[in-house]
Amino acid sequence: MYDERQMIHDSAIIHPTADIGRGVTIGPFCVIGQNVSIGSNTVIGSHVVISRNTKIGDRNQIFHHAVLGESPQDKKFKGEKTFLEIGDDNVIREFCTFNLGTHQDAGVTKVGDRNWIMAYVHIAHDCEVGNDVVLANCVQLAGHVFVGNHSILGGFTGVHQFCRIGDHAFCGVGSVVVSDVPPFVMCMGNTVRPHGINVEGLKRRGFTSADIADIKKAYKTLYRSSNTLPDAVASLELQESDNPKLGLLVDFLKTRSGRGIIR
Repeated sequence: MYDERQMIHDSAIIHPTADIGRGVTIGPFCVIGQNVSIGSNTVIGSHVVISRNTKIGDRNQIFHHAVLGESPQDKKFKGEKTFLEIGDDNVIREFCTFNLGTHQDAGVTKVGDRNWIMAYVHIAHDCEVGNDVVLANCVQLAGHVFVGNHSILGGFTGVHQFCRIGDHAFCGVGSVVVSDVPPFVMCMGNTVRPHGINVEGLKRRGFTSADIADIKKAYKTLYRSSNTLPDAVASLELQESDNPKLGLLVDFLKTRSGRGIIR
C-alpha cells in the first residue's frame, strides 16, 4: 500500500504484500519482503533488507545495510512462520541484524520504543528488548535474552542465551554476561561482576536522593551481607514497603531464569 507522500527509490524491491505507511522513505537497493509492515514517517537508508514477517512502528530510523527479520541462527528452525516486532522512535544504526523468533519460544523477537541501537548490534531469536535502551556498537545478544527498560550495554558486550538484564542496569564495555544482571546494578568484566549501582543513570531519570539511598541499601543487602539469596529477597521485600521502587528488584529476583544472578 503506497501514497504520494512516500519517497521510495526506484531501485528498491518491495513485495506486493508489504504495507508501507505514510511518509516512509526507502533508500536505494533496499529489499522489503513478504508480510512486512512499516509505520509512518520511518526512514530507511540504502541496502537495507527487511526479510519477512516483520512489523515496524512509526518514526524509526534504520541506517544502511541493516538486515531485519531474517531466519534465526538456530539449527532447530525449519522455516516456521515466526515474527519480529519493532516499536516506535528507534534508531537502528548500520549493519545491525535482528532475527525472527522460533517456535521453541513465543515465536517473536521484540524491540520496544525509543531505543538507541548502534552499529553491528545483533539481536538473536526470541529476544525482548524494552524501551529507552542503549546497545552500543557490536553488542551481541544470544537467543531468548531479555533486556529491561533504560538499561545500557557498553560496546562489545556479549550476553549468553536466556540471560536477563534488569531495568536501569549498566554493563561496561567488553562485558561478558552469563548470568542475570539485576535492576539498578552496574557491572563489567569477563565474566561480569557487580560494581555498585547505576547512580548517574538513576539521577538522569529523576530518581531522588532518597530513592538512590534506598537502592544502595538494597544493593548491600543483596551483595554485601552474608544472606542467602532467599533471605536477601525476604529482607528486600520488607524494604520495598518503605520504597515501592524496590519492587523492580524484588520482582526480578523472584522470577528465576535458570541462569542465576551475577555475584
